[in-house]
Amino acid sequence: MINTPKRAEDILNLQINGFHQYIFDGSVHLSYVSKNFTEMSGYTEDELLDESKDLYALLVHPEDLKAYSLMIDTLRSSESRASAKYHLIKKDGGIIYVRDTLTSIKSDDGTMIVSSYLTDISEFEIDNKNLRFLDETSPCGFLKYTCEKNPRVTFVNKQLIDFLRIPTDDSLQFDLPEMYKQNIFLFIPPEERRRFSLFLNRVYTAGKPIAGEMTLLRLDGTRIHIFGWVTKHVNEDGSEEFQSVCMDVSERYEDKEAVEANRYLKALSEVYDKIFEFNTLSNTIKCLYSNNSSMFKRFENIPMPLDDALEKWIMDSVDSSDKEMVRSFFADFSKKKFYEPDAKPPQITYRALSSDNVSRQYGGIFIKVSDSVGYYCCRRIHESNEVTDLKNQNLQLKEKMKDLVMRFSDGIAAFEVTPEEYMKPLYASENVCEFFGYTKEEWLPLTKTFTPWKTFVSRSKTSNEAFLDFLKNGEAEFTYFDYKSETKKKIRAVCTQKDMYAKSPRYVVLYSVEEGNDAKKEIPDDRNVSIRTFGYFDVFVGDKPIAFRNKKSKELFALLTDRKGGFVSSEEAIAFLWEDEPANTLTLSRYRKVALRLKKTLEEYGVADIIETVNGKRRVAVEKVKCDLYDYLSGKEEYSQLFKGSYLSNYSWGENTLGELLNS
Repeated sequence: MINTPKRAEDILNLQINGFHQYIFDGSVHLSYVSKNFTEMSGYTEDELLDESKDLYALLVHPEDLKAYSLMIDTLRSSESRASAKYHLIKKDGGIIYVRDTLTSIKSDDGTMIVSSYLTDISEFEIDNKNLRFLDETSPCGFLKYTCEKNPRVTFVNKQLIDFLRIPTDDSLQFDLPEMYKQNIFLFIPPEERRRFSLFLNRVYTAGKPIAGEMTLLRLDGTRIHIFGWVTKHVNEDGSEEFQSVCMDVSERYEDKEAVEANRYLKALSEVYDKIFEFNTLSNTIKCLYSNNSSMFKRFENIPMPLDDALEKWIMDSVDSSDKEMVRSFFADFSKKKFYEPDAKPPQITYRALSSDNVSRQYGGIFIKVSDSVGYYCCRRIHESNEVTDLKNQNLQLKEKMKDLVMRFSDGIAAFEVTPEEYMKPLYASENVCEFFGYTKEEWLPLTKTFTPWKTFVSRSKTSNEAFLDFLKNGEAEFTYFDYKSETKKKIRAVCTQKDMYAKSPRYVVLYSVEEGNDAKKEIPDDRNVSIRTFGYFDVFVGDKPIAFRNKKSKELFALLTDRKGGFVSSEEAIAFLWEDEPANTLTLSRYRKVALRLKKTLEEYGVADIIETVNGKRRVAVEKVKCDLYDYLSGKEEYSQLFKGSYLSNYSWGENTLGELLNS
């Protein structure tokens, strides 16, 4: 037996809740127990010390014994340190909850000695019983992680384990795999990681929580959509950590997406005869809509192998002179050439056999829905231009609506109007909602019921008489002020005419009308350029704001401004403008187009010289502009109050400079 010095023993008995010592000399057994431990357990020293067997293990609660034995085996194999929480059964049958800190040291003769320091935390367990119950039964996932550049997970509750479909063993313990503990970004989809990192930077810098929706990756590769928030917390030991609470809103999100998709499909079905869904993830093609006479009607909503179904259709139906053109058109989908930002949806015209086995001309268009899904919409091109009845009037409307989908990113709407002048919107993008004076949240209930036309249009800036004239004439243009671009825009409206007996519903479509590219901005006499970065980013020539036609060109100007006169290379700019895409031939081509648009916009206002270009690198000529950021950083007293805590609110990457400003 190893004897402990008397002074050390007094310290153990007086200052520590419980102390005992293991020795591994062929068998595992206790070599020493403190007085405090005997009082804690109710056992005497003689009842606990036996050189032939481990009597301490008999005190460990059966539910905790497996995990405790594994920990002891680890400590006896090499010098190390461990800690654990488990339950002990006292001599009188009572149960106490302890925190155990163990250290193993090898003595000179090679014997391994393990010292254990116990703390009774039963009171803590009782005080937190309700909290633990809430943690285990709440529908919310809870997560703690460090405030490092690559945060490490320090705690996760059972609900989040279930959310992420992480397998657990038979014990009461649940935990993350080690690789996920060390890298929280493994739970974040690649396209969301930069945004999540910027959110953490903002929470850490501002010290305020952020709430919102995002997508997480489960361990089985599927995705879950969550709503939650992130906050920064200081522990009792003074260290900082992030804490997140989240709820699974996947079902609500999917329902919302389905509603939006159905409304969009309904609007598209007013224009096209057939709509097909192409999915690169599942490599399938599915007919979503077809008119009653179509041969595809019996295949609606049935996924088919993409390559096989497409090739069979091309070989069986497409005119021999158009087969290669059609095959090449659809091959571009798998290469994602149809998904280039700011590009118009690609179109194709070809001849193919119709359901009545007659060769006819068709027109088609490919519309991006997501990174893996696209809609191919096609319609027969009628060779007669005569319009003699309501059916042909509707066809004429579809002809005029050809550009509708081409402009869908700028605003699209479709309405059904009854003969009694009640109307119901089928679909509308955000721009059109704003034109009528509604938010997106207010718009959704309107799609479920008919509303008097006069009531519906009452919020818009256009008079009711103008709308009535439009219903009478069938076509009209309306002007409104777009607050996002701070410019005046036009909405084009087209409506089917009434039939003779006014019994059929009429359909109305609206879409944005772009101004001619040759229209030049009026160049003000005062060409002094002032830049506002505190708050939302904007650029003024004299007292007139520059109306950027392209949001990426405006963002490029903001990036150059943020560099305070330093040059920005093409590769650096791409890393900010397209955060999730590397610099390659495609992104470099996009960037050149954006830079050219910025140059042309500045030329229209007569201030192109404020941007300097050298060997493909660009900078703001700071001596030719006035900027609130530059004034504030000058340190002059008259500019000391310019910064109010907000910087480049339009752009998430501005958080880096915002942090510097807040800490200065």
